[in-house]
Formats: sequence, structure tokens, C-alpha cells
Amino acid sequence: MLIICLECDPGSASKRLNDLVRALAATGHQVLQIEARSDCTNRRASIHFYCQDSHMTQVTNTPYEALEVGQTASYSKTVEERDIQLFAAMSGDHNPVHLDAEYAAKTMFKERIAHGMFSGALISAAVACELPGPGTIYIGQQMTFLKPVKLGDTLTVRLEILEKLPKFRVRIATRVFNQNDELVVDGEAEILAPRKQQTVDLTVLPEITFG
Repeated sequence: MLIICLECDPGSASKRLNDLVRALAATGHQVLQIEARSDCTNRRASIHFYCQDSHMTQVTNTPYEALEVGQTASYSKTVEERDIQLFAAMSGDHNPVHLDAEYAAKTMFKERIAHGMFSGALISAAVACELPGPGTIYIGQQMTFLKPVKLGDTLTVRLEILEKLPKFRVRIATRVFNQNDELVVDGEAEILAPRKQQTVDLTVLPEITFG
């Protein structure tokens, strides 16, 4: 909700309101509802904009009945500096091997590496948005870390349906490979698959930068 105060002059307010709606549209926001509240004592009016980000992508899930053993999907992402910093800030894991180049140079890795659970987060994204997709609920996740992930690596999560269990439970192989097709994380998830097919809008978040 965006609140903007306008003078209680019908002509001026109408023009400024139209300008504001166009400005919001230019930034990718669709105005869903406009609510005006007048306060003529102070000759001001509060205009409440209820907006929705129009920069969305639609995703259709695969419900339990449509899942097949051997079915696959993948999801890729390149590890960038901001990813490491955001993950550290979000998780509270400030281990210097991830953040301090001088410290990391003295370790067995010889350089900074990504958090291990960063790969886990990519697996979660793949399961939630690719296969089975929206409506999936995690039950458990097993992971074995085989190789370090470094800044600039492009990771690809490869999912494969291993087994359909009773009560909508599904076992999924969750493997993460780097750009050299080296297996960096091996694992398996157990999830509750969606019961019904649905198409949902996934909001594209605004760009986050540092410095």
C-alpha cells in the first residue's frame, strides 16, 4: 500500500492521480484498488494505492497422480558475490571461509567458498518451483557434500523421481553439479506432492545490490 497526500482540489487531484498511476505502471506495478480519504480540516486527501507487481512468471505444478518414476527436472544458478553476502546475512553464518579472502587463502580450499547450505537452498527452489512445483511440502532432505562450491561456479540441480509412496509422499534424487559436470552435492528428498494441478504467479523480486 502506498499513501500519498493530495490537495483537496478536484482538477489538480485528478491530474496528479493519473500521473501517479502511470508512474507506478512504469515501474511494473498494477494498481488494483484506489481508496480516497478526505481530511478537509487540513485540506488534504490520503490516496491509498493497493498495488501488485506485474513482473511475474507463471508456473504449473505436477500433482501426485501425474508424477512418474524417472521423471526429471533441473534448475541452474551462477554463484555471485551478492549471493554469498545475502546468504550470510540471512542465515547468520559469517564463517570467514565464505567472506574473508585472506582467511580463506590459508585454508584447505585456498579461496572463498559458498556456504554448503546454499546448495541446499537451490535444491529447495528446484523442488518448490520445478518438480513437483508449487504446493510441495518438504518432509526430509539428505545431503552429502562432495566438492566445494566457489564464487563464479554455475550450479545445476538435477531432480529425478525415485519412488511414489502412499499418502502422496514421493522420494526424489537431488543432485547438484557444477559447470564442469562434477557432482558437488548428492542427496535425496522426501516430499508431500501437491494433490491438484494449479498454475500460480511467482513474483520476480527486485534486484538487490551491495556497495
